[in-house]
Amino acid sequence: MTDPKDFPQPVSGTVTPRFGDVATFMRLPLFRDPAEVEIGMVGVPWDGGTTNRPGARHGPRQMRDLSTMMRRVHHVTGVAPYELAKCGDLGDAPVNPASLDDSLERIEKHFARIHAAGTVPLSAGGDHLVTLPIMRAIAGAGSRNRPLGMVHFDAHSDTWDTYFGGYKYTHGTPFRRAVEEGLLDPKRVVQIGIRGSLYKRDDNQWAVDQGMRVITIEEYFDLGVDKVIAEARRVVGSGPTYVSFDVDGLDPAFAPGTGTPEIGGYTPHEAQRMLRGLRGLDMVGGDVVEVSPPFDMSGNTALVGVTMMWEILCLLAESVAKRKKRTP
Repeated sequence: MTDPKDFPQPVSGTVTPRFGDVATFMRLPLFRDPAEVEIGMVGVPWDGGTTNRPGARHGPRQMRDLSTMMRRVHHVTGVAPYELAKCGDLGDAPVNPASLDDSLERIEKHFARIHAAGTVPLSAGGDHLVTLPIMRAIAGAGSRNRPLGMVHFDAHSDTWDTYFGGYKYTHGTPFRRAVEEGLLDPKRVVQIGIRGSLYKRDDNQWAVDQGMRVITIEEYFDLGVDKVIAEARRVVGSGPTYVSFDVDGLDPAFAPGTGTPEIGGYTPHEAQRMLRGLRGLDMVGGDVVEVSPPFDMSGNTALVGVTMMWEILCLLAESVAKRKKRTP
């Protein structure tokens, strides 16, 4: 029987200064074989699907640096993820900054290897198109026979069809493609925080027509955090669920370093409360995307982003422990 005391542990800031040693996610050991861990944190340094401000390719590196602020035990829930599951940094997915199509193929193959090892991925983007090849690896042919549900935090639905005269692959289209490919069950998808001006009145109608639960920012504030949590849990149910967190779902006062900022979003604390409210769901993966360091040299956006990764990590660790019948 595996002893949690033997699980990889982060370097303590009381032993080695936060600014010392090589930067890894949460200061965990770096692994190259995904079979050595149960939850693998992966950088996807690619923003070839960006249609506005670039720079998210630099997100994983700065998020690793700012992840030195994360410690070992969740201060509210008491969850200690490194006692529940073997966690580690799996490095970065291979990408090709000169080719979108090649990058999508490389990312999918990389995550397929992770999935085949039985490892749950927690990823740092990169723009939001990187979620599509990750989902192809988790829910595509040869993987689980059941499409995923998703809790999606974002200012944008990312279900538009095409850009620039028929081009189908951008950071504004991943979830339309995922539904079309049978990777996502739209009736088990909830999108939280959707807002911003539109090109056409029906820009977000496709998502609604497919059965996605779209919670605009106006409805979010009308309902409040607790009712939004309850609605998210109702929508995704007990099936396998993915969490995708775009930092532009937050108000840009807290996360200015992103490609398509929209004012009027929720606060980091509200986002943390919503993520904590997902405890107990069947979590099979997650990501935090669209952190663009060149637009926030303070590093605050990366700090916010990696803190959301920490919240998701705690959810994933509990899910892994539950599947393995492991108790804290």
